[in-house]
Amino acid sequence: MQINHSFKGFPGHHTPVDISEVGLQKWHVLKGDLPFPLAVIKEKALQHNLHWMKDFCEKRQLDIAPHGKTTMSPELYARQVEAGAWGISFANVFQASLGIRHGIQRIIIANQVYQHADLEALSVLLATYPKVRVYFLVDSAEQIDAIQKWRSASRSNIAFTVLIELGIEGKRTGCREHSQALALARIIKATSGLLLCGIECYEGALATCNHEHDQASVAALMGRVQQLAVACEKENLFENDEILLTAGGSAIFDLVAQHLKPQLNLPTRGILRSGCYLTHDHVQYRKMLKCVGERLQLTETLRPALEVISSVQSCPEPGLALLTMGKRDVSYDMDLPVAIWRANMGDQGVSGVPSHWEITALNDQHAYLHFNPAASVSEQPHVGQLIGSGISHPCTTFDKWRWMPIVDDHYAVMSAVSIRF
Repeated sequence: MQINHSFKGFPGHHTPVDISEVGLQKWHVLKGDLPFPLAVIKEKALQHNLHWMKDFCEKRQLDIAPHGKTTMSPELYARQVEAGAWGISFANVFQASLGIRHGIQRIIIANQVYQHADLEALSVLLATYPKVRVYFLVDSAEQIDAIQKWRSASRSNIAFTVLIELGIEGKRTGCREHSQALALARIIKATSGLLLCGIECYEGALATCNHEHDQASVAALMGRVQQLAVACEKENLFENDEILLTAGGSAIFDLVAQHLKPQLNLPTRGILRSGCYLTHDHVQYRKMLKCVGERLQLTETLRPALEVISSVQSCPEPGLALLTMGKRDVSYDMDLPVAIWRANMGDQGVSGVPSHWEITALNDQHAYLHFNPAASVSEQPHVGQLIGSGISHPCTTFDKWRWMPIVDDHYAVMSAVSIRF
């Protein structure tokens, strides 16, 4: 894939470059070789996170199919698979098609598939890539009716492999009651073209960082998974060589991991779906992983790998600087970005920012950096200064970019990834 002047963050005067050859350009962020704002991924932190999660899963005899919607980046999927990922999860057929076209062999669509256009697209993908296995979620008889209407209209003989979703009252999709879920499993067994392969749930909405609450809530949810799995096995409702049991957002996956190996006679595979672990962040997930570390008695967990770099474009009044990034460049749905380092163009490295610096608001293309106007000149931002900001919630920073350079700890560009939202 080529990147060029139409890609934000690419130097507009430069000739197009293949994404695989970005590292050969010898660009350096602190030398101003790339325009700002610019989102970057820190290679050392990225590598740490890949190895950390691989070790976490291996110690618990679990697999991971990380959520690909976080990055929508084929290059990052490849690194996750290389680090041992069983497959990749997605939220819809469009996203799954990206993974399939880039060599992902096992896919979980952690959502309901029922629209005729999506069923048609999925059936074509499965016919075109016969080695690929795709599992999607079912939580109602109405969804099965929609699938069967499409099957009748299209005269398709394809068999879809599905997982029953268990849900939480007041939260997202999924069966609320055991009786409802078991009745649905029986319908699936009796329905031509549907094969029940396991059970799915999502616990992320339960996360509070209150250890007692989170442990009890997750245990209750996973107890329901165990109950349904045992009941389905007893009635011979599963139709797969191994039973897939999958859960695990990016906040309290350690608690889910304790329950992903229920006692069944059939072979089972416990699969986490955490996606944000890859780049982590500086606010929301950093707070959540601090709680994970407390529960597991760890001195280190994941490291923030994603930053957005901007420049001070104006200091129009005492105590206020305007930065060249805004809502079009950085996530703000959970928390505002936080200034973490500063540098002058041409510096060999970066230094931390004073504690009184705070980003308080974003416009489309501006960030408001407030600081103490009485501070010494050395503690005040100035026009042209580079500011590195940490983010909260990587998903909604990735979706604002079409590529990101991967940099070393000195901000030399090593390689790059494409982003396909």
